[in-house]
Amino acid sequence: MTRTPAVLGIDAGTTSVKSVVLSLDGEVLGASRSTVRIRRPLPDRAEQDMDEVWSAVAATISAACDEAGDVELIGAAVTGQGDGAWLVDEDGRPVGPALLWLDGRAAPRVAEWGRDGRGALVREVTGSALFPGALPVLLEELEENDPGLVRSAATHLNCKDWIRFRLTGRRATDPSEASRTYLDVAQGTYSHRLLTGLGHERFERLLPPLLPPGTVAGHVTADAARETGLPVGLPVATGMVDTPAGGVGLGVVDPGQVYAILGTTAFVGAVQEGPRAPADLPVITVSLGESDHVVECLAPMNGTPNLDWARQVTGLDALEWEEVARIVRAEPAGAGGVLYLPYAGVSGERAPFVDTDASAAWLNLSVSTTPGQLLRAVYEGIALSLRECMDLLGVGEGATVRLCGGGAQSSLVCEIVADVTGRPVERSTFAELGVRGVAALVLVATGRAPDLRAATERLGTDTHRFEPDPRLRALHDAQATVFTAVRDANRHHWASLRDLRKASHQTDQEATRRARPAHTVVARPPSGTSRTTTHHDKELP
Repeated sequence: MTRTPAVLGIDAGTTSVKSVVLSLDGEVLGASRSTVRIRRPLPDRAEQDMDEVWSAVAATISAACDEAGDVELIGAAVTGQGDGAWLVDEDGRPVGPALLWLDGRAAPRVAEWGRDGRGALVREVTGSALFPGALPVLLEELEENDPGLVRSAATHLNCKDWIRFRLTGRRATDPSEASRTYLDVAQGTYSHRLLTGLGHERFERLLPPLLPPGTVAGHVTADAARETGLPVGLPVATGMVDTPAGGVGLGVVDPGQVYAILGTTAFVGAVQEGPRAPADLPVITVSLGESDHVVECLAPMNGTPNLDWARQVTGLDALEWEEVARIVRAEPAGAGGVLYLPYAGVSGERAPFVDTDASAAWLNLSVSTTPGQLLRAVYEGIALSLRECMDLLGVGEGATVRLCGGGAQSSLVCEIVADVTGRPVERSTFAELGVRGVAALVLVATGRAPDLRAATERLGTDTHRFEPDPRLRALHDAQATVFTAVRDANRHHWASLRDLRKASHQTDQEATRRARPAHTVVARPPSGTSRTTTHHDKELP
């Protein structure tokens, strides 16, 4: 009996790892997921045990393959969280915990580099704005505070590279990961100019060789086979970081194509023929390792938590989302003139501008404003932020936007994003797009597909299309103009507003630490004599 050919895709996210076995036409044959811990030894730190991550991956590989049954695996590939510092020694052992992309210990160093010009150099060469979780600032931070750890390190391996190393024993990375370290994204090679300009020549020894994402990077070793149940010698493709891998899973591989993610945070990415975003735009530029193609990305902090919060504060949190959608649909587009600035994240905003003091607001309210209008304004505010990102990235008005993430599962969200941005939206219903993206790389690496476009077409795209309503174009154009104008007019007040928030919290904390003082009140009893009584303040109704 002929066994079903299949590929194994692994996605190692920040809080969970997933292994999925797919048939060559994209059918899920087996899947397994496991959580991984984020350790926070100090409030500004975020670390993971690298061996714990590998153990979780090995367990999910075994479980997914068991569920798939008697299949013929033709190859495997890995994607995962990017950035951070994952350092191993000469023997391939971790020199310490992995520092994650959301680690904040190097924030003061980022500010210093912004003042002395090194941040601008990083942006110029790599195409990406500097942030605390980037490898160059983390290496300096570690060298100053734990020099023995850096001295003992031999190679930096990003998360997916660490997993592939455990599978194959080969140290390597791909251009998408290196784009956030020392890569010249225009040339596709490590930049000696950047290393020299940062004074980091001593760190060049830590950089692994670059391999194209759609090539065989190594084969499963006997040790890895014992831990995972995979066959010895199984080809393992290089893979890529999760952001572009998700785009590939959506079928976004050619210049001019666009995709967006609406989850806990948001994201807009456009495939370009080389970097083109202006230098003052806080983009993330990721090389695809295919010719000179890059993905230029803007990643706003505002996403679906805005909707969760708005449902709660309008007193509708007991309703299912389907009922909330009916309330929102009952309100006309434009939300009765109400605007919502969707900057509700406690850490501010990072795209399309950077402001750690940014805050959310409903604007243009009156006593006639309804809960439905407040909610619709939140949906539209998120869409207006996505529209601004698309405009700044040069996404054409007629370009189709592939949309995924938890928010995309709502048809109402897709309709509003299409109407507000003026661009057709295609929603994907496939749950593990990063896995499908690296599965496509396996097909290319093993010769089962001639190129990435053919590979994604073979695995399927399963999209549902939403067209913008042309009758709403003028309304949303006017809305977008006012949205940016009132946002920018409020920006210079955000720092003082944030100070008010801190002062209020501090006052509240102090009040809980000590009882309120009693007030002495002189009362005049009917007899005409005076009597002194004491009582404590009571809250007003």
